[in-house]
Amino acid sequence: MSSDFDCAEPASRAAGLLAARSALRAGKLVVLPTDTLYGIGCDAFDSNAVTALLRAKGRGRDMPVPVLIGSWNTIDGLVFSVSPQARDLTRAFWPGALSLVVQQAPSLAWDLGDAHGTVMLRMPLHPVAIELLRENGPMAVSSANISGRAPATTLGEAKEQLGGAVSVYLDGGPCEQGMASTIVDISQGQPRILREGAVSAAAIAEVVGLSVDQLRG
Repeated sequence: MSSDFDCAEPASRAAGLLAARSALRAGKLVVLPTDTLYGIGCDAFDSNAVTALLRAKGRGRDMPVPVLIGSWNTIDGLVFSVSPQARDLTRAFWPGALSLVVQQAPSLAWDLGDAHGTVMLRMPLHPVAIELLRENGPMAVSSANISGRAPATTLGEAKEQLGGAVSVYLDGGPCEQGMASTIVDISQGQPRILREGAVSAAAIAEVVGLSVDQLRG
């Protein structure tokens, strides 16, 4: 049975975060608000929970689950090497709507899907998400919707699609951005935009010192 918590009310928010932490430790799924879209998440290091997340979305391992983190420093323990461009991008856009695909640290004991040695990382700009991430650690989080259907920008939309597959729903109100993050791949050296979303290509180009055409190439 799922539980809903209104994070606009302090007591309910505290109870919801406690319930979410307990659910994550038990290998269950949580829906949480972010600045872009609602996400469905689990402990990033619990491979069984990641499998349950993919099953809830109707999604295959060929679309590995991104990871949300709660602080800038967390990236240092998750990647093979933090390049100067990666550091510049995180300083400019984190917390916020930029996801970075990087080479993961080879020692990491997680299974996010068929990621071929990479991981997509983001630090969201949402107080509820940040608090949960800082207390729990990195979470595997995908958009809170059935694969192929519209992503959820409200808790109601997420619950209508995912229902009882999720243990805890944290309601943070309508998402501020209402659109997906921009994805930049820096795993091969020069940054390349894989998906344009809430952060513009022009803004990224200014930070990394490349043209928009180079980023899209």
